[in-house]
Amino acid sequence: MDAKKTLLTSVLAGFSIGLGGMIYLSVDNKIVGSALFSIGLFLVLTMGFSLFTGKICYVLNGKVSQNLLNILIIWIGNFIGSFILAFIIRNTRQWAALTEKASALCDIKNADSFVSLFFLGVLCNIFIFIGVDEYRNNEHVCGKYLAIILAVMGFILIGSEHCVADMFYYNMAGSYSADIFLRLLVITLGNAVGGILANFFSHREKATTA
Repeated sequence: MDAKKTLLTSVLAGFSIGLGGMIYLSVDNKIVGSALFSIGLFLVLTMGFSLFTGKICYVLNGKVSQNLLNILIIWIGNFIGSFILAFIIRNTRQWAALTEKASALCDIKNADSFVSLFFLGVLCNIFIFIGVDEYRNNEHVCGKYLAIILAVMGFILIGSEHCVADMFYYNMAGSYSADIFLRLLVITLGNAVGGILANFFSHREKATTA
């Protein structure tokens, strides 16, 4: 995939996850909100968009240097996509209510320790790997889509950290600082470790039992 296409599909992925985040912020019931948030990952997987938390799981597959370059482009594109959606919402009547909820979520992240953010990022991408890998490999159509919903609900309900969703929340809150970007990077690192390890141990187990 060339750099321009990677950037475009990553912007669309960031926008899609933002749509999920927007729905989540719009409902008061956390269980309902977490289930509906899955529209974001559904769009990413069915439309072939490039999402950092999904792609990072397979970064060690194939040519690592090229994959790492693509991952960097994807992370940047995801941020741009989430920013675009936040900008659109800023110019609607939904802005006041949604930005208040987004700010409350960001305050929790800003008060957390870096160690906590890292491990919550690790846990998040274990769920994301489950959703993505099941969508790719599950032979049953219902199983593919059920995996998406359950994986998204899982990472949200346990309070873990998804770097692209967090990009959207920070863009909604309009909060930018060196500390916030550092927190995003720590969460990103946690997502990377969680996704890579989940992929490694999953395929190692499959090889052992084959």
